[in-house]
Amino acid sequence: MTLSSAHAAPIPTALLQLLADGREHSGTELGERLGISRAAIWKQLQALDELGIALEAVPGRGYRLREPLDLLDAAAIHAALAGQLELASLEVFSRIDSTNAFFLSDDRPTESNLRVALAEQQTAGRGRRGRAWVSPFAGNIYCSIKRQFPCGLEGLSGLSLVVGLAIAQALEALGIAGVQLKWPNDLRADGHKLGGVLIELAGDAGGPCTAVVGFGINVKMPSDSAQTIDQLWTDLRQLHSQLPSRNTIVAGILLRLAQALAQFAEEGFAPFAAAWSARDEFRGRPVQITGVNVQQSGIAVGVDERGALLLDTDSGRRAIVAGEVSLRGSA
Repeated sequence: MTLSSAHAAPIPTALLQLLADGREHSGTELGERLGISRAAIWKQLQALDELGIALEAVPGRGYRLREPLDLLDAAAIHAALAGQLELASLEVFSRIDSTNAFFLSDDRPTESNLRVALAEQQTAGRGRRGRAWVSPFAGNIYCSIKRQFPCGLEGLSGLSLVVGLAIAQALEALGIAGVQLKWPNDLRADGHKLGGVLIELAGDAGGPCTAVVGFGINVKMPSDSAQTIDQLWTDLRQLHSQLPSRNTIVAGILLRLAQALAQFAEEGFAPFAAAWSARDEFRGRPVQITGVNVQQSGIAVGVDERGALLLDTDSGRRAIVAGEVSLRGSA
């Protein structure tokens, strides 16, 4: 796990890794293993508490986390990929403003191999239309991928839908069933939001262009953090009683995403349209589309070969290429 002075605030990472097992550790033991004083240990414990990491002091025995942490680890992710995917880079940050912002400000060359950035916590994570993304430490998955495409910007129509579909398929392969999609950026389950996708592009109409693909997935959302969320939500813990580790989940998603993005670069969105429509939570239901220049009601009937939402309206079928979907009633 790495820290970037330009993007991250200091976190007592070594102490956190010792405590992550959820067992009791005395102040003396922690000080000896880290080579620092007990006073320094106490200051670092206070820093963890300020992060929102629940700690317990056990009289006469030491300190422990209220719940073990499943920390991200680059070596474990590479091991889980088992040689099936070669990444251009993989960086794991303890805390960062935004993994998307990290790649947008990074001018290192990017080709078809994926560059990946993960964070235990984002201090300025964003959802669609600039909404803040709730980011408790080590509770969820915050990831961005950077990849170059040979086409121009217009050729990336439907990219966010491909990403959402690939994530849903990867989760299903890991035994997490029931993930549905909401056009154009949301992952859903049981009528609640599970995660989201944020695509940011750089390039020109003629190509090539670069895509930064950000996604967040709720894994084990702490109850304190959940109080700030203004919509119905769920997490993977509620969908599967015996979750794989976050490192295994990330590896599964990266593998499926790499395959999907390679196919998308060659064939566009058309091969994915039927599979996306089959997971469309709102298909066959009355919806309202809202946007800067869009205000349309109708029945959602899936997506076309470009990734546009198909809407049956009083005046006929329309293809919606931009906007947001909200449920207007039940079918």
